[in-house]
Amino acid sequence: MTTKTDATAIGTWPVPDNVLRLRDGRILGYALYGDAAGRPAFLFHGMPGSRLAAAWAHEVAADRGVRIICPDRPGYGLSEFKPKRAILDWPDDVAELADALGIEGFAVVGISGGGPYAAACALRLPQRLTGVAIVSGVGPSEAPGAAEGMSRINRVLLTIPRRVPSAARLLLWLMAQRRRRSPRRFLDGMIRRMPEPDRALLSNPKFREVFERDLGEAFRSGSRGAAWEALLYARPWGFRLQDIRIEVHLWQGEKDVNVPPAMGRYQAQVIPNCKAAFYPEEGHLLGITHLAEIIDATLG
Repeated sequence: MTTKTDATAIGTWPVPDNVLRLRDGRILGYALYGDAAGRPAFLFHGMPGSRLAAAWAHEVAADRGVRIICPDRPGYGLSEFKPKRAILDWPDDVAELADALGIEGFAVVGISGGGPYAAACALRLPQRLTGVAIVSGVGPSEAPGAAEGMSRINRVLLTIPRRVPSAARLLLWLMAQRRRRSPRRFLDGMIRRMPEPDRALLSNPKFREVFERDLGEAFRSGSRGAAWEALLYARPWGFRLQDIRIEVHLWQGEKDVNVPPAMGRYQAQVIPNCKAAFYPEEGHLLGITHLAEIIDATLG
């Protein structure tokens, strides 16, 4: 495992296993993809997920001269768990990692469960951001119709922990155990619950392999990180999307059942300067099918 934080000193890319010791003593894991000398963009993975999720973006980012930094959030992958963390704590970790890598300005792209963290950075780090994208991003649980059209398992994760916080730990522990016992069967079950556009995409062995590795890495240290994050999504986030003042690009598939279109429409409505694109025939994984477009719009 490399522990260097000066990206110019790292050899051939991609470099998936990097760590940084933060000022508070925690370890933060991150991966590097794309063009080592390119315009920097932080990509925030889904839930459960890890820094390995960005592997599918490597070739497109490299072609477009974009350097992707994908950090593990606390409790996932190589990153140590942070007790009682809030969504608004994340911009501090991102800023510290950017400083360690010698990056002043950068874009942020939040995919699925990474969406709230991109929004938090838009609120807390506007002076450093060159672009913001929310792609199939989780919206506030209190938004009108937030769970409408959502898959059963995601609806459970969004609602039950709000009433019974301990349920989140149990649900994610069970999920991690099922994944550990039979990784292939676990992923097959996830794919069966997806809409047709996503199932078709994951029939490609290349993308399926990325998802298999990403899920395994998400639970490297157990399920505590994912369980805490389920609570964060289910509760009020601690900030208002209405207070974001910089431009935000938003992409949403109308056939998405992981993060339903109602969440995308709510965010597009309340974020003051939001440029939204909705795709009638896309599901949850439009971050893959429209990655080039997302990069071009977000980074200019």
